[in-house]
Amino acid sequence: MIDQRHNAPRRYFVDAQGHRVLIGLSLEETAEFEALDLAPTETVQLMAQSGMDKVAPVDDVRWLELYSKHEGAWRAWIAQSQAGRARDSGFVNYV
Repeated sequence: MIDQRHNAPRRYFVDAQGHRVLIGLSLEETAEFEALDLAPTETVQLMAQSGMDKVAPVDDVRWLELYSKHEGAWRAWIAQSQAGRARDSGFVNYV
């Protein structure tokens, strides 16, 4: 297995004020996501859409919304940066 800990791209950037901001999220959303990520798992329950029998923790729903937003933006950023790197490679001739 390949050790990716030191080679994986960062999932955040540092803004002008020095705050870490997750790719695809605002500073406020990043703070909310990190707070939810550290929160205990026993939370208030919320019934899903009417007619559904499933119950989901409120915090888990919001955490998943923020994570999905971040993950989608991060994957798009990775794809874009890999495409740019492939064009700049000296091993492939794109003439």
